[in-house]
Amino acid sequence: MTELHQAAAAGSFDQVEEILRQNRCDPNQKDIDWNSKTPLHWAAAKGHAEIVRILIEHGARPCLMTEHGWTAAHLAAESGRLAVLRLLHSLHAPIDKEDFCGDKPVRIAEIYGHQDCVGYLKKAETECQAYRKMAAQKGIILDDTDEEWGEHGKEKEESRISQSNTRTQA
Repeated sequence: MTELHQAAAAGSFDQVEEILRQNRCDPNQKDIDWNSKTPLHWAAAKGHAEIVRILIEHGARPCLMTEHGWTAAHLAAESGRLAVLRLLHSLHAPIDKEDFCGDKPVRIAEIYGHQDCVGYLKKAETECQAYRKMAAQKGIILDDTDEEWGEHGKEKEESRISQSNTRTQA
C-alpha cells in the first residue's frame, strides 16, 4: 500500500494533495495486497468526496476495477456514500459497470440496504447510459473501461467455467 493509498483511506486531504502535487505516487496504482484497490477505491469506500475529487483531477481513473471487478462506485454503494456517488456521476464516471458476478453498484446498494443510494443510482444509470450514447454519436472518447481487468476477468471466468465443468463431469 502506497502512502497515497493510506492518505486517501485515512481522509487526509492535505497529505493527498501534497503527494499528488509532488507526483510521489501514481493515483492509479493498484495494490495487489488489497484486491487491486487504487487510492480512489479507498477514498470512495470511506466517503471522502473531496479526496475523490482531487484524485480524479490528478488523473485517477474511476473506471479501474478491483480484482473482483468493483469500481469506486461499487465501493461507495456498498458503504452508502451518496455524496461520493453524486460526485462520480457528475464527473461522468461509469457508475453502471458490472462486476465479476454481474452486479452493478445499484445492486450492491440494494444488498446493503442503502435505499437513498438505490434511488439515486437507478436515475443516474439511465443518465450515464444516455451520456455514453451521446458521446459515441459526437465522437467523444470516454475513459470507462479497465482494459487490464477485462483480460484478468476473462481469465477468471474461463477458469471458473472449467472448474464447474470438471465438477459436473465427476
